[in-house]
Amino acid sequence: MKQPASEAQQGGPDAAATPEPPTPPATTHASAKSTEEKGGWRALGLRLDVRNLSLLGVLAALIIVGGITKPDQFLDTNNLQLVLTQASVIGVVTVGMTFVITSGGIDLSVGAIVALASVWATTLATQEYGFAGILFTAVIVGLACGLVNGVLIAYGGMVPFIATLAMLASARGLALQITDGKTQIVTVDSVLDLGVRDSYILGIPPLVLVFAAVTVIGWLLLNRTTFGRRTVAVGGNAEAARLAGIDVRRQRLYLYLLSGLCCGIAAFLLIVLAGSGQNTNGNLYELDAIAAAIIGGTLLSGGRGTIVGSVLGVLVFTTITNIFALNNLQSDVQQIAKGAIIVAAVLVQRRTVRNGES
Repeated sequence: MKQPASEAQQGGPDAAATPEPPTPPATTHASAKSTEEKGGWRALGLRLDVRNLSLLGVLAALIIVGGITKPDQFLDTNNLQLVLTQASVIGVVTVGMTFVITSGGIDLSVGAIVALASVWATTLATQEYGFAGILFTAVIVGLACGLVNGVLIAYGGMVPFIATLAMLASARGLALQITDGKTQIVTVDSVLDLGVRDSYILGIPPLVLVFAAVTVIGWLLLNRTTFGRRTVAVGGNAEAARLAGIDVRRQRLYLYLLSGLCCGIAAFLLIVLAGSGQNTNGNLYELDAIAAAIIGGTLLSGGRGTIVGSVLGVLVFTTITNIFALNNLQSDVQQIAKGAIIVAAVLVQRRTVRNGES
């Protein structure tokens, strides 16, 4: 007798009801992951845009306050040019500081480096070489100080706070020794001419144009180059960056060199602005630069930085200083206002990071 066909051979109800599910494409998981990553970057970009818009709102509010309290003086073209010119010096320093903080580091020596570069570049021996001698000396001194910081931190294993604090003390002391506590007057006409109105280009002071150029270059370097991506990677997770093939020590050395270069450029701008060099130049620049970078959205622990936000932070602080000066308010009140802004910015930053992690 023939054996009856099995239920599967007859196409029984179980076989028909539970067909074998098709194998999902291998790219489905990768596509989902890619979509998730794009969404994360989009969300990050949105948060940064909101922060920049908020800073623009604060800046607009300050302009309104200045226009109401001192309309004839604050809104005068000469005063607005002065605000931008004053922002240029600390702004160039802040661009370099933004890179250092993005990498997870800190540089407390920027103000002292500016002072040292400015007095070294305005000695009588240096001024004998004219415009080129002053500019070259300021930049070289800045780079040399940045090199020392970078070597101590990257290859000496020193904590950035300690290394740059030591540089702060050393640079201030050397600047005082060079000047003997005296102001060094610049006598090179080609340098002084950059600060007069006749040198303005379409009503824009040359110092502001230099600041704008440094800002654009800094933005491109951070957002459009491998150097910028490596900087963010080192700040986000130095060990992961090392395992990915990034030379973390060399990257950190480059970053402190960049900070020193910005200090040298800022020192030259300060020489043009003040027409002299003195050991008190750049006082508290480190605090102003760090504060501007933080309220602009650069993460103090590293891994995220924004040049646009840092520049807006500089403009906010410079505008506050100008408004307080025009209204004859004491400097201690100004410092209290700055401190309150910094605290508020850090609290907002912590909440933003917490929401991003949740």
